[in-house]
Amino acid sequence: MTAGAASAGSFDELLGPLLEPGYRLATAILGDQSLAEDALQEAAFKAWRRIDTVRDPSALKAWFLSIVANQCRSMRRGRWWSVLPFLPGAGGAASFQEGIVVEGIDITRALDRLRAQDRAALILHFYYELTYAEVGRCLGISMTAARSRIHRAARRVRPDLEISERG
Repeated sequence: MTAGAASAGSFDELLGPLLEPGYRLATAILGDQSLAEDALQEAAFKAWRRIDTVRDPSALKAWFLSIVANQCRSMRRGRWWSVLPFLPGAGGAASFQEGIVVEGIDITRALDRLRAQDRAALILHFYYELTYAEVGRCLGISMTAARSRIHRAARRVRPDLEISERG
């Protein structure tokens, strides 16, 4: 990106379309819409400060989603995260969005049963169509680890989808 890429207009133009995918990813990882909003706001601020470091505009989506994923990991490492399940009305494994039902299959329920990092890997790869390398960058793991995580998570979620499909 050029030195002037960080102007307000170009920032909105570049990252505006990525805010919704970033929010969905944050909600999938954190399991809470309010926390996801906070993570996305902080990630957007960090991206704004570092927008000039993006050299390949085609990698912008993976770059921004990796900032979101890193912010979510930072939030989960916080001391308060361990008490979240005990707070009234707060569920650490809450649905990542309103509920996706495709042809009678409740995908959200199946994904909710996965660990946050596995759920994020599946969403990044299958929903946002990121490559294994891009998923790895977003989650801070190698491409090989990302591929393994995606395949293992897909195997774990498949029985839930088959049971839901029959029921």
